[in-house]
Amino acid sequence: MIYLDNAATGGTKPDCVVTAVQSAMRLCANPGRSGHKLSLTCAKLVEDCRTALNETFDGYGYDRVVFTKNCTEALNIALFGILKQGDHAVATCMEHNSILRPLAYMKKTRRITYDICPIVQTDDGYAVNVAVLQKMIRPNTKLVIVTTASNVNGAIPNLQAIRSALPKRVLLLCDGAQGGGHFPIRMQETGIDVLTLAGHKGLFALQGSGALLFSERVDLPPFLYGGTGSMSVSLDMPDFYPDALEAGTLSFPAIVSLLEGVRYANSVLQQSQKKLFSLTKYLLQELKKFPLYKTYSVANPCGIVAFSHAFLQAEHISALLSSKHDIAVRGGLHCAPLMHEALGTLDGGLVRVSLSHFNEKEELDILLTALQDVEKL
Repeated sequence: MIYLDNAATGGTKPDCVVTAVQSAMRLCANPGRSGHKLSLTCAKLVEDCRTALNETFDGYGYDRVVFTKNCTEALNIALFGILKQGDHAVATCMEHNSILRPLAYMKKTRRITYDICPIVQTDDGYAVNVAVLQKMIRPNTKLVIVTTASNVNGAIPNLQAIRSALPKRVLLLCDGAQGGGHFPIRMQETGIDVLTLAGHKGLFALQGSGALLFSERVDLPPFLYGGTGSMSVSLDMPDFYPDALEAGTLSFPAIVSLLEGVRYANSVLQQSQKKLFSLTKYLLQELKKFPLYKTYSVANPCGIVAFSHAFLQAEHISALLSSKHDIAVRGGLHCAPLMHEALGTLDGGLVRVSLSHFNEKEELDILLTALQDVEKL
């Protein structure tokens, strides 16, 4: 199968990740729970991963790097931890349901209020309307939430411009699920207070790996309660990070995959950015030759190209590509309904082709031939 669904989950893992996971599965101990050599070795690798993430994303210290099982868990810890009774938040219409659903729940239970900032179409694609966002800030606005890259069409918001438009007191949370690993994200340099990451996409790690990074301006209470290997005599959770947010046994195989994935992503970052920009540019140019297809992306380093068909539903096209041509793409709403509403594609959805560093131009040519066949239906 030609795998072009990397924005959902990276299909090909580099050899270093596979080797690390195989070693962890053959023999590993519980990191931080015992004093024997193997446990200490595992604990050292866990700390190496914290350090690698902190350095890669210009974080606020390795102790403020918390491991989660995915980006959704990291977002929930942050959103429910930061927003208190009476607070106001602003999110963009680009956001994933991992953000929209927690906000909707907190509004429904009368805990918070929030507004959704629209996007505008520019010569460079789609951008957050920063002027409107700035006007949405209220005296009780606690948090602004912005994705680093749209999982629908690969649009990349200008985080620096957004941060500059906000009062200093307002916290900025960025969802790095799609942006992480595809282009530099610098927390301190940009003024990002919270960054959430999915290991299994642009960072080449396993499913079940994620991380939450946050600044000293953010105080997050425990989200789960249980064993941490520290302060075991106390019935309260530890009052220091990362232990306060890491109850229970960590997934050591997932963490070592993330360690090697981050290292690999850093080593190929410039090459990967250039390649994915070139491949998405090529695919967009070729799709414009087909009269029944309409594109909604511009060339981007995330490897995402979204398009629709004049008559066929996106899910139908993805099903045909899978069943008749052995090509994996994703069709539908991609868990981001407000973005589709903004693009005018809420009814039919979009076909999303998402590439990785391992995809080649020849695979796109096969896809284009298949889409030509689909267009004739």
